Amino acid sequence: MFDETGSILKHIVLGEDSVLELKNIEFKGIRISGPHRNSMADELAAMANSHSGVVLLGVDDKSKMILGIPEDKLDTVEAWLREIANDLIEPPLDCVILKQSLVLRDGSERAIIRVNVPRSLFVHRSPGGYFQRIGSSKRQMKPEVLARKFQQRSQVRLIRFDEQTVPRSHIEDLFPTLWNRFRTVLSPINDQEFLEKMKLISFDDEERLCPTVSGILMACETPESFISSAFIQVVCYRGKERNAGSQLDAKDITGPLDLQIREACKFVERNMRVYAVKAPYRIETPQFSMNAVFEAVVNAVVHRDYSIYGSKIRVHIFSDRLEIFSPGDIPNTMTVDSLSQRQSVRNELLSSLLARCPMNVNATNSQRSFIMDKRGEGVPIILSESEELSGFRPVYQLLDNAELKLTIFAAISPHQE
Repeated sequence: MFDETGSILKHIVLGEDSVLELKNIEFKGIRISGPHRNSMADELAAMANSHSGVVLLGVDDKSKMILGIPEDKLDTVEAWLREIANDLIEPPLDCVILKQSLVLRDGSERAIIRVNVPRSLFVHRSPGGYFQRIGSSKRQMKPEVLARKFQQRSQVRLIRFDEQTVPRSHIEDLFPTLWNRFRTVLSPINDQEFLEKMKLISFDDEERLCPTVSGILMACETPESFISSAFIQVVCYRGKERNAGSQLDAKDITGPLDLQIREACKFVERNMRVYAVKAPYRIETPQFSMNAVFEAVVNAVVHRDYSIYGSKIRVHIFSDRLEIFSPGDIPNTMTVDSLSQRQSVRNELLSSLLARCPMNVNATNSQRSFIMDKRGEGVPIILSESEELSGFRPVYQLLDNAELKLTIFAAISPHQE
């Protein structure tokens, strides 16, 4: 957008619109006196909540005169913008800040700063509240509009969240070795056609082909580089309390989702205890059913709400239980009590892709050939196998309508009975 100097100059003459904001920068000594930090944050957040756009600093919005920014103060303005994007906007805004020199018609040059603001995956809140951009101005979102925005970035939308394009990503960020595994004999031979058909790439608001959320999560080696919370935090504690001083093992598991599932299960298997008795032959009893653990981790990965910024899947092992936290409310009209009876998928594309990934976990008693099973047997397996092993039925809890917590109780050692 506005890639050439001539294009920028033409748009400045035409003035502000839905995708262009002009701001003059005023100084008082070495400090920026205008615009106000909060006002600037509101403008940036409004654009990110609405359309991909450009903010030009150093241009008066009323006269459309390019006043420029003194070259010795460009770094000051850049740092000011970074602080606004990181500290005053929640979640922090990912934008591109560029220093540019414009040659005016009289041959003189002016230095400006250009901010490329992509339409965000998230709904951003700034000091004034939640704003959207309508034409050349920002407007506070009404409650019903804000609710719709959150829905559009969650599970209820015509284009689901896992099919939405990821800002600042490129097709080259997807690795052929990862997306070729989804090919079948019926798949298109042409790579781009195949990727589009699989919805691993799609056109963004600027008609640019780029990866979707599912493409990044399944075919990128570092999905956390684009979706910062797309990883699993695993921790093993010595006792029954969540205490950093009693950590025995901990890791942040990254990579494609099928790899995350495998590594999270291996972490649990490596850290759980196995009790052995002779009756008369040696019988080993693990703390947890690995089949139930596998199903629980798969459910957390497939059904979590990836539109919630800063919330990750957490798997915590204690001496008496395993806790798994998955970001997001329960999809659609389901309740905690109906989880074992009903089936609903938040991320249908992710579910479909994982259904093509071969089983990669040694989960005893599992009849799976592929990671994802669409028959809805996961929760019943978690409940029945865990209760059979420990004598206690696992417990699901919805925390503040924002996170689903599953507690699986550990089998008790015969020496503890």
